[in-house]
Amino acid sequence: MQYIHIDSALRRFKRQVFKAGILADVKYHRHFETPIEKRKRKAVVARRTRRFK
Repeated sequence: MQYIHIDSALRRFKRQVFKAGILADVKYHRHFETPIEKRKRKAVVARRTRRFK
């Protein structure tokens, strides 16, 4: 059953992309960001960097 390994690999890849914030970065560059959204994004980034230090 080859597809089971592919499904788990895809799930792991999606999780890593989400944790790295790649999709959020793409979304940020795609449209105008309001000041509230910018503040929220910066808070999330700060939280992420504090957790990994």
